[in-house]
Amino acid sequence: MERKKIGRGGIRSAGYDRDARELEIEFDNGTIVRHSGVGGEIARRFLSSAAPVSYYKDNIEEEFTLRRVR
Repeated sequence: MERKKIGRGGIRSAGYDRDARELEIEFDNGTIVRHSGVGGEIARRFLSSAAPVSYYKDNIEEEFTLRRVR
């Protein structure tokens, strides 16, 4: 999955796979997580957010199944 640079609020990069409905997030500490079942609109809002960490915590973190990739 290709990720785009975010570089704000502790998030280094993030990417979305529309077909698999998976959102992958790389944090500044090197941790990479993948959330499954994420809809396209939520991913789009997260990726374009001026405050991605807040959006993540409010709308994604506990709402979608998480798998730690690294």
